[in-house]
Amino acid sequence: MVTFGYLTGWRIQSEVLPLTWARVDRQTGSGRLDPGTTKNDEGRIFPYGEYLPELQAVIETQWAVTKALEQAEGRIIPCVFHRHGRPIRDFRAAWQSACRAAGHPYRIPHDFRRTAVRNLVRAGVPEQTAMQLTGHKTRSVFDRYDIINETDLREAVRKLGLAAGTVSGTIGQTG
Repeated sequence: MVTFGYLTGWRIQSEVLPLTWARVDRQTGSGRLDPGTTKNDEGRIFPYGEYLPELQAVIETQWAVTKALEQAEGRIIPCVFHRHGRPIRDFRAAWQSACRAAGHPYRIPHDFRRTAVRNLVRAGVPEQTAMQLTGHKTRSVFDRYDIINETDLREAVRKLGLAAGTVSGTIGQTG
């Protein structure tokens, strides 16, 4: 569930936890949210397939675990992410415990949305496409998630230096 949220940027509580196998196409490697099931009421698709092997592995592992549990208990388990076959309703205690153990006690699950946005933008994905994948309807909200830090600024200046280097010798001569 955590890896899925980290890679997709989907909302853990309202989009990842309720995700059912009926919304995952393992053949094409895509997950989808139907219109009306998201915060902005718009559906979306996340085609992970061959491009995100880590997400593919999460889905295939969950599939194997779910099928084994279904066989053992003789019942259908519709949720992709579950706790012993039952829907996960609350994971705050487990989340807080894991964050403390990792040395980051103040993290929240929603941080994955920011991380996914940053990862998509830094990977060069057009912002409109990133917005569609993560479900951001407005540019202003998307921009709040695409937080700029000092590393970003250093990378921008490095790129500027490379570009300015193509005209080296002219800066000192004219100014």
